[in-house]
Amino acid sequence: MQNEAAGGKARRTSLHGHWSSRMAFILAVTGSAVGLGNIWKFPYIAGQNGGGAFVVVYLACVLLIGMPVMMSEILIGRRGRRNPVATMALLGEEEGSSRNWQWVGMLGVVAGILILSYYSVIAGWTLAYVQKTVSGVFTSASPQEVSAVFSGFTGSWFAVLVSHSLFMGITTFVVARGVERGLEQAVRFMVPALLLLMLTLLGYAINSGHFAEGLSFMFTPDFDALTWNSVLAAMGQAFFTLSLAMGAVMAYGAYLPEETSITGASAAVVTADTLIAILAGLVIFPLVFANGLDPAEGPGLVFDTLPLAFGQMTGGVFFGTIFFILLTFAAWTSAIGLMEPAVAWLVEHHGRTRLQAAVMVGILIWAIGFGTVLSFNVLAEFTFYKGTIYDNIDYLTSNVMLPLGGVCISIFASWVMCRNSSADELGGAGTIYSIWHICARYVAPIAILFVFLKAVGLLPEFS
Repeated sequence: MQNEAAGGKARRTSLHGHWSSRMAFILAVTGSAVGLGNIWKFPYIAGQNGGGAFVVVYLACVLLIGMPVMMSEILIGRRGRRNPVATMALLGEEEGSSRNWQWVGMLGVVAGILILSYYSVIAGWTLAYVQKTVSGVFTSASPQEVSAVFSGFTGSWFAVLVSHSLFMGITTFVVARGVERGLEQAVRFMVPALLLLMLTLLGYAINSGHFAEGLSFMFTPDFDALTWNSVLAAMGQAFFTLSLAMGAVMAYGAYLPEETSITGASAAVVTADTLIAILAGLVIFPLVFANGLDPAEGPGLVFDTLPLAFGQMTGGVFFGTIFFILLTFAAWTSAIGLMEPAVAWLVEHHGRTRLQAAVMVGILIWAIGFGTVLSFNVLAEFTFYKGTIYDNIDYLTSNVMLPLGGVCISIFASWVMCRNSSADELGGAGTIYSIWHICARYVAPIAILFVFLKAVGLLPEFS
């Protein structure tokens, strides 16, 4: 079986083509991983959980959980060379187990569709805020006026729907063009542009007069402010910010050339993703402190707090516009990755052209997203279980589907796949392989399961 598996892998190629280079793959996966979670979510979660102490725990979780799961997902994708559903079915059979592993692949595809349905709505806000910032709406605005802009925008279902539709349209366009002409061309431009915009804002933050304060907040650990819930939040953030178990990394892995080192590529992606999250904090916290604002503001940090800061500073229109363009690019590269697995599945399983598949998936995601659009206005009072329609989709994907998918991917790569198969993909059974095997077999599944049990309320609150 092992020889058959190895032989099958050698003959297998992706129907969608391959990345033209190792760098193209790194840019694509980095683009998929870097999103609103890095620039919007990471700073306010760090702010709510002790700053530097949270960062220390987060970095540990990235290495012990994020890295081994990413390596597992890439090696499965490259081994199968198909969409996530077909890859898991094919390898499950090939490794002497069962085709039922295809449901793990389907879990990732469905999770990606559901996540993008609300992610696109939030990303649409960033598009709208580019226009609002350019027009000078926030210049010298009071806190009340800034809040009124946000509530007025989200309170209009039509305005939110238009921005959601525009964002899904540009995402569908890129995915429809294929791996090299669409995905690769987009990330080759957007990821370096994203980094350039981030460095421009960092330069401003350094000269804000409060950079040392932001630096201290980010890197001086206050372990007294760290609770078990903070540790769990760091685990969750490390896992979800890397776009794991959403099908994207597995789908991108299917297009990875044989000669590319999975370990090296994973390390590059994890490093880039983490650095951008840290840079986001170094950009945002000095601006927060310079304007006497609260670093633990919460989700409103980007759409309420920062527009207020940009409105009071010299050159605020310019730097505020750059910031929201940055957010849009980050969201766009992630959205492309979330959409790709479902498109690849339709092309392979149902014989659709890539254009047909992209349009079908795009329309489906757009339609599901209508529920999130209405969650902030017309149906804001319609709540059940965890809250609004948006709250429930977010809870289902983030706290149930992704952790379960991550555990299953780690178990499949390290327990179901034979050592010959996994070692073949990771370049031999050396020290790096042994470290990955231990982390993928024991550390990552246990830690992710711990987060999952805590999220669904099966573990008590910790203090």
